Order: sequence, then structure tokens, then C-alpha cells
Amino acid sequence: MIQKTLFAALFIFMQLSPLPAQAAAPVDSLSIKIGQMLMIGFRGLTAKAPGITADIRKRHIGGVVLFDYDVPLKSPVRNIAGPEQLSKLTLELMDLAEIPLFIALDQEGGKVNRLKTSKGFPPSVSAAHLGMLDNPDSTTAAALQTAVTLKKMHVNMNLAPVLDLNTNPDNPVIGKPGRSFSADPAAVTRHAGLTARVFREEGIIPVFKHFPGHGSSTTDSHKGFTDVTASWTEKEIEPYRSLIAEGYDDAVMTAHVFNRQLDNRYPATLSQKVLKDRLRSRLRFDGVILSDDMQMKAIADQYGLEDAIRLALDAGVDILIFGNNTTFDPAIAEKATATLHELVQNGTVSRTRIDRSYRRIMALKERYLYHCK
Repeated sequence: MIQKTLFAALFIFMQLSPLPAQAAAPVDSLSIKIGQMLMIGFRGLTAKAPGITADIRKRHIGGVVLFDYDVPLKSPVRNIAGPEQLSKLTLELMDLAEIPLFIALDQEGGKVNRLKTSKGFPPSVSAAHLGMLDNPDSTTAAALQTAVTLKKMHVNMNLAPVLDLNTNPDNPVIGKPGRSFSADPAAVTRHAGLTARVFREEGIIPVFKHFPGHGSSTTDSHKGFTDVTASWTEKEIEPYRSLIAEGYDDAVMTAHVFNRQLDNRYPATLSQKVLKDRLRSRLRFDGVILSDDMQMKAIADQYGLEDAIRLALDAGVDILIFGNNTTFDPAIAEKATATLHELVQNGTVSRTRIDRSYRRIMALKERYLYHCK
């Protein structure tokens, strides 16, 4: 606890000090900063699960992402068995960390729902249902129930709400599962804004996704290359533009979609034109950018690990998610850490670039997590 308090004080000093970030960071500052840029998935119902202790203590990973189902094993045993077990797991994970962890999951409601009633959690409704009702009280109540449940479980980040427009109701990954509030940008803005406000008031970090828009796709980026060039329109950015202009500055998740209208070479997660030019410069978002899962096939089938990491950093991603649930690699955190170190050591990625992400990450943690320690 003393070390964590001291670290918080050091971070505040770093924010105020004109000295470079590495001058004030503790111990091996580069290792800590690189670790904070990783969010890792793992197998196991306790913090004694193979690998995760070393990932947190040795590699200083900044976050974990939890699942209720193991996709590669086709097994319902992954990280979540019930409320008592999950609460114990999250406390164990946090106790391993010198810097408070982002503990994240996807609790959108409806079909994308890691906390299922079959495991003892309250029922939830989909974004599509709330959008159809179009009742602010209903959306607020649903968001509050989600936030209170997450808080009881010591989960501090929800990878939600979805800002994708339901422009293609047959979309296998957005429309059909009911993950979008509406095809109307104003309705999406309204309901996503209400949801985010409730999450923030309850101390849960909301994550807007999937920038710059996945709603018009006809294929699933979990399974392969996804091209929205012919279907995407500018209105898909409107909810982000409106909510960022209103002051939203927490976190945005990228989409692994290819969109020749915005970049004729790279998918959004790896695109400077999408993230630096659109999200950072035009929309003036200076919060944390998270990648969608870097092991999804839209990225993993097209790029090697080093190229994917390098391009994501060049594009402006702050946190690289390796969910370890599309494919499972027990050494993924070690490999990603080694890759990041190598990119810095050979001059491909500058320390200044790492510092920028670290400052954003720590600012978000300072805002939400340190008062909970």
C-alpha cells in the first residue's frame, strides 16, 4: 500500500514537473511504461493461473481482460464462474500489482454479456432493445445496474458502450447480435452518452467502440479481413464527434476494419490517417486509445506480431489488447513486451512515443483507480 501511494505521488509529480517522464518514473521506467501499454487475457479462475502473476509482477502489464467462455477450447470455464469467485479473482489480481490494474470485460448487455444470469448475475438488456424503447430512464437504469454489478465485482473498466450505427441490420458482429442502439447517429449519441455518464459517476471507465465505425460491415473482423469501403459513411463518426466535443476524454477502442475512404493501405487500428488525423487532430480526443484485440484474424492473419505492434504505435494506439481468446498463447505478454523493448532499442519507436501513451494511461488511472486503493 505504501509503494502504491508513493507511486501515485510520483505520478502527480511527473505531471507537474518539466523534467522528462523517465527522470521521475520508478525503477526501470521503460519496462514499467511498456508494461502499462498491454492488456492481457488469461486462462484461470484464480490469480494463480499460469503466467498471469509474472505478467503483472515482472512485466508490469497495465490491465487484464476477462471472459466467461474460452473460445479456443470451446469451454464455459475461463475467468468467470460466479459473483463470489469473480470478486475474489479481481481482488487477487489487483493485489499483485504495484500500479492499479485496469480490470476490463465486455458487459454490453444482451448477447455480449460476460456476466450471465446462469452464473448468478443480474439479467441485462441489449443496446438494440434500449434504442428501440428510446427512453432515457430505461437506458439510465440499465447502465446503473451494470455499473453497480461491475463495481461489486471490482471490475473498473467496461469495454462499452458501442457507438457503431446499425446501418446494416444483417451485420454478423454488430446488427444481428443487437449491439447497436440505432441507425440514427443522434440516438446513438443520446444513449451512449447516458450510459457513459452513469458509468463515470459510479467509477467505471467506459470505452467507446469501434472507431471509426463497424456497423456497416458484412463480415466479422474476429474471423478475417473486413472491408467497409463501399458501405461506410461519415455519419458513423458523428457520435464520437458529439460526445468528445461535450468533454468525453476517457477511452476509445479502434475497429480492425479496412476503409479505403480513410486509408487505402491500413485497417483503422494500424492507420495514422484514422487515429492521428481523424480521432486525435480533427476530433481533438486526447484520452486513451485501445486497440481491439490484436489477435483477431483481421490483424493476425495479415501482419506479424512486430509489424502489427509497430504500426499500431505509429498510428497512435496507447494500449494493445491481447485477449488470448481468439487464439491462446501463454507467452503473448512476454513476446509483446520483448517486441516493444526491441522497437525502442533499435530506434524504430522513440521513448518519447512511449512516454505519451504512459502519461495518458496514468492520467486515466489517476482519475479512476488511485482513490480506490
